[in-house]
Order: sequence, then C-alpha cells, then structure tokens
Amino acid sequence: MAGLTPIVLPLVVSRVSSAADVGLVMAALSLGGLAAPVWGSLADRYRLHRPLLVIGLLATTIGLAAFPLSTAPAAWLGLALLQGMGASAAATVANLFVVEMHPQAEWDERIGWLQTFYGGGQVAGLLLAGIVSQADPRVGLVAAAGLTALALLPGWLTTQTPSTPVTPKPTLLHPARHSDWAVGSPQRHFHHLSLSAVRRLGSTLRSRFGLLLLAWLLSFAGAAAIFSLYPVLMQQVYGIAPGFSSAGFAIAAGLALALYAPAGHLSDRFGARRVLQVALGVRLLAVLGLFGLGFAHVNGQGWLALLSFLFVVLAWSLINVSGTALAAQLSPFGEGEGMGVFNATTALAGVIGAALGGWIAGWWGYHATSGLAAVGIALGLVVTAAVRPRDRTTHPERER
Repeated sequence: MAGLTPIVLPLVVSRVSSAADVGLVMAALSLGGLAAPVWGSLADRYRLHRPLLVIGLLATTIGLAAFPLSTAPAAWLGLALLQGMGASAAATVANLFVVEMHPQAEWDERIGWLQTFYGGGQVAGLLLAGIVSQADPRVGLVAAAGLTALALLPGWLTTQTPSTPVTPKPTLLHPARHSDWAVGSPQRHFHHLSLSAVRRLGSTLRSRFGLLLLAWLLSFAGAAAIFSLYPVLMQQVYGIAPGFSSAGFAIAAGLALALYAPAGHLSDRFGARRVLQVALGVRLLAVLGLFGLGFAHVNGQGWLALLSFLFVVLAWSLINVSGTALAAQLSPFGEGEGMGVFNATTALAGVIGAALGGWIAGWWGYHATSGLAAVGIALGLVVTAAVRPRDRTTHPERER
C-alpha cells in the first residue's frame, strides 16, 4: 500500500481517463484513512483487534485485485475507498497489538521495529513499482493484491486480541517514519479522533493549536497535490519514465529515514517551530524548482526534477518530527486527543490536495500542480509565524 499503490494506481487511471479522475481516485484512497476512529472504537469496545486486522487486509486485497477489471470512474472511487478503509482498519490496530499486549518498557523498541518494517516495505514497494510499471501498471495492482493476501494467514495465526482494554489510553509521540502518504500508516492511525475533541474544535481552532492545524492543512494539502499525481506528473512534464521516477522516490524515501534522529535533536535544540519553518522553506524552494523546470527546456531536465523532488521528500523528515512535537505541545485537551485531531487533519489534507491537484491538472496541465503545491506550502509557512509554542519551563513536552 505504501510503495506500489501510490505509483501504479494513478498510472492505471491516467491511461484511460483524465487528470481530474486521477486526483479523485487518490482522494478516495486518502478518504479511507478518516475511518480510523471507527475501527479504533470497534476494537476497543468489542475486542475485535484480530478480526479487524484480517478484515482490513481482505478488503484491501479485494479493492486492489478488482481495480484493473473496471474502467468506470464510479467503480474506481468505490474500490479506492475500500482500499483506504481496509488499510486503515489493519493499521489502526497495529500499534494496539504493541501497547495493549506488552509492558510499557518495551514499547519504544517494538514501535521502532514496526516503523522500520513499514519503511522497508515502502522502499521495496517503490522499487517493485519501478519494475512492473515499465510493462503494464495493472500488473502492479495485482502484485500489491497478492502481497496483501499473503499477509492474511500470518495475520490471523500470529496475532491475538488483548483480553482487556488499557485505560487510560497510552500516548505515543513517535512520528511516522515514511513519506507523505499517510494511508495505512500504523503511526498515523493510532491516535483516534474522539467525539469530545470534535465538540471542542470551535474554541480550539481559535487557539495556537488551531493555527498549527491551519498551517499543517495548507502545507500538507499542497504537497499531497504532487504526491498523489507523482508518477504521471514526472512522466508528462519532465519526460521521466515511471520506472526511473519510482526508483528515485525509493532512494529519497530510504535517505529520509536517516534524518529522523537528527530531526529530533534539532527540534530539541532550536525549537520545533523553527525547525518546521526551515523545513517548509526547503520544501517550498524545491517545489518552486519543479514548477520552474516545467517551463524550462534544459539539458538534464529529468535529473534536475528528480533532484528537486529528493529535497521535497527529505524535508518531510524534519516537517513530520517538528510538526508532531508542536501538536503534542500545543494541544489544549491532552496529547492523545490532540494527536487524533492532528492526524485527522493530515488525512483531510490528503483528500483535499489530491482532489484539487487533479482538478488543476485537468484544466491547466500537470505542471500547474507544482504551482498549486507551492502556494499551499507558502501559505502554511506564513501561518506558522503566528504559532507561538508554549514555554517549555511551564509546559514541557512529554515523551518516552
């Protein structure tokens, strides 16, 4: 889901339909992530951890396998939504297997391994996408369905639903160590958006936390416009074959994993807001470079585009760590609920960015998507100037 699907899914749609349909399909995929609170509530209330994992994997498999069999946009939207909902169901309980079945002293190590395998799966999927997309991208969807189906048997045999719920729910501040696609991320779906947090959103949106959510929504939606259309954008605007663009993304995603630890140290030393602003600035310059290359006709245009995209991805490590730290620090109603709202904002931004990016590309061409991304990131960067983090001496960040 993290490596193959975001590459081959837009390629399959773009072969027989418009850019607007590509954006809508990717938006439906992200929309499935908003169902995470439902799966979390069902798991907690009815102790359905293992069934939800298996049902999520099965739904994702069906959505992937059936997608190449149709060319109807309505069917595509439904199947993409099924994929996103299935992935979010499986991912929502992934962390619960750790925190509800193992001592707190083991959480960090186990969560670290969970992140490592997720990141490794993403890089492997991107490399595989580069191979299969050279022939027929529909083969990539079949491969993704097969790989997900392979997880069904061990998913059922090697997991066990915790006998009793953990109260209060534990708070984890580990950022998701992968690129911008939040669909399926165990870390993104751990913090559930509660009804109490929704009821308090009115006053929250007028606070510093609300300003952070606005900055995050704008900047993440801008980037999502590029990521949702990435393989088609690279092919149509810069002449980069999907195989090369997938390999380039894999390299960038692998390098980005090494920046998470330094990003944490930098946030501690210079402050999370400052690190977030610098990272957004780097991403903005990289996106402006992509936008400018769309109008230029220079030697090595494709390689320059891949280099610019490399910095778009590398900046994410700093953005993710600093943004997560700020959200936990500024949340007015506890870190757990605050992170639920924060991650729901991430999923919503993915939906908006994908749909708007496809619409813009349909009217003005794929190169206009980079311009939209630059506007969103620039607006988000401007809003961060009004985000004043609390004094650490009176409200320290709580981390494990």
